[in-house]
Amino acid sequence: MAKTLPVLKEIYLDPAVEQDLQNRLSRIEGHVRGIKRMLGEHASCEDLLIQLSAVRAAINKATVRLLENHLETCVAECIRAGKGEKALKHLKGALTQVVKNL
Repeated sequence: MAKTLPVLKEIYLDPAVEQDLQNRLSRIEGHVRGIKRMLGEHASCEDLLIQLSAVRAAINKATVRLLENHLETCVAECIRAGKGEKALKHLKGALTQVVKNL
């Protein structure tokens, strides 16, 4: 697992974005519970595949939202503090993992 940059307390996600991500993840969690219930009720494979695809899309949207804000906050602040090369190296590693898992 890749090491993360130490996060200064004043550098983090925008509070509205953090709340948005919490909400998104709660909905994803509920959606997954619904799929488990569908599986137990022997829903059709097609319906299960559609629902799993919807969860993947929701996770991708949450990932993009996090990435956008990370660039605007953590990475931008590291660049302003003269630590841009290190921040970009870590960002590159994280993006490699994200793209690999698409």
